[in-house]
Amino acid sequence: MRARNAWVLTGAITLAMAAAAPAHIERASYWPDPAPDKSVTPPAGGKVPKPRSLASAVGARPGGTVRVVCASDSMSRLKASIAQAEKSGYDVRPTVHKSFSKKQGKALLAINKKLLAKCAYHEIQPAVTASRNNGRVVVMPGLYTEPTARKKPTNDPACSKYKILNDRGDTGAVSYEYQTHCPNDQNLIAVMGRALGPGKEPAQPRPDRHGIPNLGKCIRCNFQIEGSGVNADDVVVDAGDPKAGNGGPSGVGHAKDVGIRADRADGFVLRNMTVRHAREHDIYVLESDGYLLDHFKTYYAGEYGVLTFVEDHGLIQNCDTAGSGDSGVYPGAGAETGMQGVREGYEKKPRYNQEIRFCDSHHNGIGYSGTDGNGIHLDHNNFYDNALGWSTDIFTASGHPGFPQDSDLVEDNNFYSNNFNPYDPKSDVKPTEPVPVGTGAWIAGGNDDVFRNNRFYDNWRRGMMLFSVPDAFVCMQKDENNLKGCDPSQTSTSFGNQFYGNIEGVAPNGTYMPNGTDWWWDSYPGNTGNCWFNNTTAAGHTVLTDPASLPDCDTGKTPGTSIGTGQPDKETELIACSGAAPGTDSSCPWFSVPAKPAGH
Repeated sequence: MRARNAWVLTGAITLAMAAAAPAHIERASYWPDPAPDKSVTPPAGGKVPKPRSLASAVGARPGGTVRVVCASDSMSRLKASIAQAEKSGYDVRPTVHKSFSKKQGKALLAINKKLLAKCAYHEIQPAVTASRNNGRVVVMPGLYTEPTARKKPTNDPACSKYKILNDRGDTGAVSYEYQTHCPNDQNLIAVMGRALGPGKEPAQPRPDRHGIPNLGKCIRCNFQIEGSGVNADDVVVDAGDPKAGNGGPSGVGHAKDVGIRADRADGFVLRNMTVRHAREHDIYVLESDGYLLDHFKTYYAGEYGVLTFVEDHGLIQNCDTAGSGDSGVYPGAGAETGMQGVREGYEKKPRYNQEIRFCDSHHNGIGYSGTDGNGIHLDHNNFYDNALGWSTDIFTASGHPGFPQDSDLVEDNNFYSNNFNPYDPKSDVKPTEPVPVGTGAWIAGGNDDVFRNNRFYDNWRRGMMLFSVPDAFVCMQKDENNLKGCDPSQTSTSFGNQFYGNIEGVAPNGTYMPNGTDWWWDSYPGNTGNCWFNNTTAAGHTVLTDPASLPDCDTGKTPGTSIGTGQPDKETELIACSGAAPGTDSSCPWFSVPAKPAGH
């Protein structure tokens, strides 16, 4: 009982720190209606949008009004990029290189000459503001710092009347109305997808987060923004210090909290661009049904390279993200479409609401993070050179619905060499969360997640961790969150997670590169249904687990036979680190690089 109380106490410290960390308080958010909005033609949302080709922007049927943004040196940049790509190819991401033919170069140059003739803007925000439903903004090669938007004051007193007042009358989060009236207060570029609807956003979050209150009609739904260069490197949106290039430190010279924001923008598409140096998030998609982020790069955001929140029908692919203080990619509070959604009657059967694939996330505090990230499908990604490669958790802060996290599918990914220490005072990444350096992945409170057919290697502390978090750890902020289903007398996580078919300690080329420990489980008392089976390693070696024996629920074996019995040493570590100030608490062993495991 003493240990449980200590966990809850340190949980309060962690939550207090988490609440203080962001630069601004985010509004309580709601899952959008997953059905397509048929007031727009074609309907907006209901599925991942299909991108319109760059060539169509100068064709007879562009699929919406096209607005072109160009810089004074767009054509010279383009010609240099084409010449370099024809000679040496280009990187989609560090692990994927593509060739580029002279025929492709000739075609791209011809398209851009036509685009230049249509160019009427030299900053991106005015082109976005002028756009309406089905609109398109094509950005020609260049560095865009958005001087007009930069000059807009942040936390402008003139905008304060649009903040949400809580039931105590305190000034709280900024509302959608705030973002609409003051789009460049926090954002370098803002895509506000809907008009203001009737009424106000509730001061106290509704317990049921299905359906967005005060939802207005579409005004920028099915909106597409894209670069017209060879690859994402040719169009750069910089929310901070452009002299830093693609380097750090995180959020260096930040002028705005967010680089590009898409808010209630159903059917949003972003392609072929780099965004960097925002104080919080380089790319932020909020309360939108249907989005596509494709062939893009984000660098050195203060918190997240990409933050999507309360989303449905989303796809992130072909990306490179590095240098974020929290995580490179963060789909938070995904729509409740997993097993819990079925149990509550919102879904007839489980479905994945977002997919992340073909991305490299590296040199961040965490490669991927998803607080209450339900129903996310991750496949064919590389998570490396982070402190922690991958995380899903239930450490809920204000505005997060979806407790407890459930139903992610993580397959065919590589989690390797996550031994980067952002807690070193000399680090160019400034970490915002306490995580264990040298770890491939963890589930920090989650249910019904599946990890299969992945590779974990060269993570010097642990390949993967699973541990439970009692509801009381989260419910302490229930009055602020109105968290549906949170009962401080219960333990709702972690149940029913399965780990099978994974390869431990072996690189794709066959080299043996062991993890410190392959699987680590706290065996929290009463947890059921967690299973490990058919995980392999190199010939002559064994899969290393802690505890030494893990429940096996392979074919014919009942998951109910997997019952946690308690591991006091695990709880001691988790208690010491859960409330630790990142990098400064000597009682927590997470903030230094572990020794390289024997056998390398």
